Amino acid sequence: MALLANAPPIESRRPDRLSGTPRAHAIDRWIFVFMAAWFVAIALAGFIPSSLAKIAAVQAGERPPFPLVLHMHAVLMGAFLLLLLAQTWLMATGRRELHMALGLWTLGLAAALVVVGFILIPTMYHQTWHALQAAPPGPLHDKLHTALLRSDNGKLTQVRIGLLFPLFLLIGFRARRANAGLHKRMMILATALPLSAGIDRITWLPTTLPTSPLGPELYVLLAVAPLFVWDVIRNRHVHEAYWIWLAANLPLAIAVHGLWGTPWWHAIVPRMMGVEGP
Repeated sequence: MALLANAPPIESRRPDRLSGTPRAHAIDRWIFVFMAAWFVAIALAGFIPSSLAKIAAVQAGERPPFPLVLHMHAVLMGAFLLLLLAQTWLMATGRRELHMALGLWTLGLAAALVVVGFILIPTMYHQTWHALQAAPPGPLHDKLHTALLRSDNGKLTQVRIGLLFPLFLLIGFRARRANAGLHKRMMILATALPLSAGIDRITWLPTTLPTSPLGPELYVLLAVAPLFVWDVIRNRHVHEAYWIWLAANLPLAIAVHGLWGTPWWHAIVPRMMGVEGP
């Protein structure tokens, strides 16, 4: 955790109007609650219509039933978002001791999410791959083949999130006592990353998919914009949390864009998933 080891001592840091007490402006206290609620709203807007459509497709026999690990992932992600909302609300209302008591639950949910996520990735890939092998030549086969190619590209984003999400949470968790401002911001910035899965499912939003991952990345930036803008307005500088977020994100974003849609990546994914390419 060199990022934390090299952090300046508490007394030498700039004053943070969004952390500590008293906070002069009401928004300083409630901005983190707003962000958590905003993230819940984004997830619901994306996943509720998408899930209802997929359930209807399962009932109509147009797609196989959902695997158990997908249900587990949905429950864990929903619980994590609600716990984040509860944690921000506890701090905004001065219930620090209960907030700290629930901290290990947040970390435990995050760890479970990462483990289940890395099980879910090959599970969903195998489901589509086996359906493709069983489909006769024709429109269904072509549709499944296209879905599998899109899934290849999706793996890039999923692996990136799977690496950065626990990293940012760990940085935030380790900073909870020595640097409350870093702690709060990293918890929000970490949670913003998996939001892209919900944003991608909001069908009325313009998107660059499947050609490029740029659109979802810009929407994630837009999702965190309220916190960033208010932060800069109140503190008149960019907090270290955003620089950490950018420094870790940028190299992986470049790699994702460089590999997106390349023949090499489409050839390597089936091997990673333990199947032969279709």
